[in-house]
Amino acid sequence: MKVPKAGAVAAVIGLVLTASGCVGDDDSKGTLAIGIKFDQPGVGMREPDGTFTGFDVDVARYIAKQLGYKPDRIAFKQVYSNDRELLIQYNEVQFVAASYSINDKRKEKVDFAGPYFLAHQDLMVRADDTTITKAEDLNNKRLCSVTGSTSAENVKKNLAPKASLLELPGYSECLVALQDHLVDAMTTDNSILAGYTVRKGNEGKFRLIGLSLSSENYGIGMKKGNTELQGKVNEAIRKMVADGSWEAAVKKNFGADYKYEPAPAITTGS
Repeated sequence: MKVPKAGAVAAVIGLVLTASGCVGDDDSKGTLAIGIKFDQPGVGMREPDGTFTGFDVDVARYIAKQLGYKPDRIAFKQVYSNDRELLIQYNEVQFVAASYSINDKRKEKVDFAGPYFLAHQDLMVRADDTTITKAEDLNNKRLCSVTGSTSAENVKKNLAPKASLLELPGYSECLVALQDHLVDAMTTDNSILAGYTVRKGNEGKFRLIGLSLSSENYGIGMKKGNTELQGKVNEAIRKMVADGSWEAAVKKNFGADYKYEPAPAITTGS
């Protein structure tokens, strides 16, 4: 990602400051820039018609509403796993909701609200493949994940050292490789995998094994030191869980067969 020039950064800062007023449906609040994934069906997806779908999108919209922003005042911006911190630090987004796991390394650069979701690393295989029931079955088989994935590293290092690893730029490419029998499984968070299984056109083609190879607490990332925003986002998450909107969003985006954890307790901020 190119680092914005000083003038551009100043302009964006001005926009974000304009957008950070008090709660209420006030058209003078400006635009709320939110970072999401554009390529993860069920989690964060930019559809061909330009609309946005996914669990993270629903969470982001709920939070925005609680902050006082109408739908037409939300600007979704694409983030990648390797540039989320930069987008936050340079004020290109006010917060990020993008399957963003909370960990100590990331907390050195950004603050989090939440967590709002607990995912587990899992494996996805073709629906008719009965040869893989656990991670160790990947020994002498072919596994796909995205380049630099900690999920693939976990399998290769700790569970199936004899697995052959194919790293591709995105999960959609892995899905094609799995469908075309170029690999035997793909791995990442079960939320992302579940989104692919229920995607229109994929029904009945793939299935999750149902493993918990790691635990990933998704949080809302934001600039360090913004305790007021952190508190308001945490309050919005609690309300979303309490009024049933959170569970409804899980079922809508991940399908009726997805075995999800209850909403995790909030451990950040206030």
